[in-house]
Amino acid sequence: MAYTLEGDLLEVCDCKVLCPCWIGEDPDNGTCESALAYRILAGQIDGVDVSGLAVASAVKIPGNVLNGGWRRRLFIDDRATDEQMTALVDVLTGRRGGPLADLAALIDEELEPKRTPVTFEIVEGKGRLQVGDQVEATMEPYRSPDGNVTTLNDSIFSTIPGSPAYVAKAGLFRLHEADLGLDVSLHGYNAIQGSFRFEC
Repeated sequence: MAYTLEGDLLEVCDCKVLCPCWIGEDPDNGTCESALAYRILAGQIDGVDVSGLAVASAVKIPGNVLNGGWRRRLFIDDRATDEQMTALVDVLTGRRGGPLADLAALIDEELEPKRTPVTFEIVEGKGRLQVGDQVEATMEPYRSPDGNVTTLNDSIFSTIPGSPAYVAKAGLFRLHEADLGLDVSLHGYNAIQGSFRFEC
C-alpha cells in the first residue's frame, strides 16, 4: 500500500487567530469547530490517479487537539469515481498508514462520507472554500512588512505535517453540519493555508 499526494490546504475554525490547537494549547472556546480541505494537484494511491480532486472535512474537537476524541465527516469531491473515492477515504481514515494515519488516530467517530461539490481557490494568496451547502469560507494570510507570508513552522500539531503553515484570517466562515452539531457563522477568526506533500 502506497500513496503520494501533493497540493494545497485551506482550513478555518472558530478559534481566534492563531488557533491554539497548533501549539498544543486548549481551544479558545473549550472546543474547536473546524473545516478544512485538501486540493490534490498531483497524487496517486496504489496506482489510482487522484490528481485534480479535492477532499474536505467538518470536525468537532471536544477539547485539547492532542487528546483526540474528534468527530468528523469527510466530503469527497463529487467528480471522483467510485474507485477514487474509496482510495481517498482509505487514506484519510488511516487505513493506508503514513502521516494521514497519525491525524486519523485522533478521531473517535467517523461519520459516513458524503459526495459533494468542492470549490477550492487561491488567487494572489486569497483563499476561497465552498463545500456543498455545509461550508463557506474566505481567507487571506498575514504578511510581514516586506510582504512575505507569515509562517508557522515546527508546531506540535499540524494538518500538513512536514510543511510550513501560513497564518491567515477568515473574512467569512460558515459551517453547518447538523449530524455533528455544528452551526457556525463568523467573521475575522482563524484560518490556515499551506501546501503539502504526503508520502507513504
